[in-house]
Amino acid sequence: MDTGFNWVKPMLLMIALAAIPSVSLGAGLPDRIALDSLKNLYDSVQFNHAGHIRLLKDCAGCHHHTTGNLVEDANCVRCHQNSSETKVVACRGCHAAQPFSAEAQRKKQAEMKLYHQDKPGLKGAYHLNCMGCHQKMGGPTGCKDCHPMNKTGEALYNTGSFAPKKTGKAAKEH
Repeated sequence: MDTGFNWVKPMLLMIALAAIPSVSLGAGLPDRIALDSLKNLYDSVQFNHAGHIRLLKDCAGCHHHTTGNLVEDANCVRCHQNSSETKVVACRGCHAAQPFSAEAQRKKQAEMKLYHQDKPGLKGAYHLNCMGCHQKMGGPTGCKDCHPMNKTGEALYNTGSFAPKKTGKAAKEH
């Protein structure tokens, strides 16, 4: 029996699909991301974003509440229970590359949030997030596994060709 409403189901399906955020469909997400905030000392890390998405299937593990996911931590829910997606979902959007700079300290004082005082800088955020997961799941954990030092970094830290030459007894032991 044709009631003339055969268009209703397809229309409802289209409306439902339009309501799904494009992020959940994977649209517009980069496959690779160059993590290069310390490029003056280290080669940039070519982060396989697509591979991590396929493996983890949960953006909130790395991006906390910035992608519009529900916040579960009881301390965070106090302020972020209705958080929507933020403009910048990258780590650098919240974590300062130079957390002890005068600018970062002024910003921290202006925000003076109870639970954000111990927020790590960008390098700390990467290491806390990446290393914890890599240790659990068997990913690379050595410093040079992800980002070898460049010549400037080797010079600063006296490593590689800039390492002090061993003399006397120490040279004979190696």
